[in-house]
Amino acid sequence: MKGKLLAFLSAHYRRYHEVVFYLLVLTVIAVSATAAFHITQQKNAQERENAYTRDIPVQVFTVGQKPIYVALQEAGISKQDIAQIVSKLSALVDTRKLQKKDEYSLSVENGQLIMLLLTQGFKRFFIANVDGALVSGVSDVEIKTRIKTAAGEVKGSLFNSMLGQGLQVPLILDFTDAFSWTIDFNTDTRNGDHYTALWEENYTQNGEIISQDLLAASYTGAENKITTNAFYFEDDFYDETGKMSKKMFLKSPISFRNYRISSRFSYGRLHPILKIRRPHLGIDYAAPVGTPVQSVADGTVKFAGWKGGFGNFLEIKHANGYTTMYGHLKSFGKGVKAGAKVKQGQTVGYVGSTGLSTGPHLDFRVKEKNKFVDFLKMKNRNSAVRDIPEEKKQEFEELKALYLKELNAAAQPPAATEENSHEA
Repeated sequence: MKGKLLAFLSAHYRRYHEVVFYLLVLTVIAVSATAAFHITQQKNAQERENAYTRDIPVQVFTVGQKPIYVALQEAGISKQDIAQIVSKLSALVDTRKLQKKDEYSLSVENGQLIMLLLTQGFKRFFIANVDGALVSGVSDVEIKTRIKTAAGEVKGSLFNSMLGQGLQVPLILDFTDAFSWTIDFNTDTRNGDHYTALWEENYTQNGEIISQDLLAASYTGAENKITTNAFYFEDDFYDETGKMSKKMFLKSPISFRNYRISSRFSYGRLHPILKIRRPHLGIDYAAPVGTPVQSVADGTVKFAGWKGGFGNFLEIKHANGYTTMYGHLKSFGKGVKAGAKVKQGQTVGYVGSTGLSTGPHLDFRVKEKNKFVDFLKMKNRNSAVRDIPEEKKQEFEELKALYLKELNAAAQPPAATEENSHEA
């Protein structure tokens, strides 16, 4: 057996010798290639790191501060290169329509553009130098979301108190709109009242606020200690019991701006011009000329025009036999004319002093089945439109619990005087 094995190896030695040799050569090549690849990787990584850590200055301007071509000139870029850069940029965005507030950043090294980045609205346009060639593109601005809360005490007026807390006007109006059917901020506000708001805020990386959406709100009276809540759920606001905050009538025909009632419903008021006692079957809201007047309910315009002592006068017919009237208007809202359909909260006119009027105010009147009634004392004007559907109540209760937790936390000192926020 041994002899046969030696004879076999002797006969095939040359072939196996060649195979082993080739295997050894291939092994050496593979090891060398791996080592070279590893060295190259390290070198490239070092080069990338050196590129990243180079101190390339970045200048930031607004178009109003300095036009882009001026910044390029001052950075030492040649006229020929500037023409190419501007041409590339113009292919992305209409540079003639740039706004003064539009921001751009510029990176230049040794008279060569590294990067030009222009932000306009929700878009970012870039021109970059890649191996000596200009490349361009556009990307969306990253929008972040956070949940914010604010709480405070009314001092003077709710509007000014919330402004003092740093809340923006649109959010304040959303807050008051959420209670438009339950609280008249023209008459019901008192010093010492407390408010709390919870909202979702979308913002850009540089801190610019894009939008604010109210999620929940609460208002507590200083005298009666009654807290009224509003929770946003599926496109509407609901109270704590799950009844929609929206009612058949708004609490006021004038949106909250700290205006006052100068004259109430009466059967024997002394007329300020005629100097005789006569019924005043409405409510006068004193407000500056041009203040928007809103329809307190959905309806159809019955009359819009001049009516004697009422001046510019508007009459709207509503469901269930109700009619509302708006007098002494400066002018009417867009599209408001006889036969037009109007929605609750729609601007139907503007405060003026037309007709027999001593100053700018709105004379607001309500008829129920052709009989004048005191709008401030109507018993059925606060009937809820609808409740949370039975199959949605559990979902609403869970969401309400989360909202209440945030509102209560915001109302605790020192949050009553400071605005809080956290990422969504």
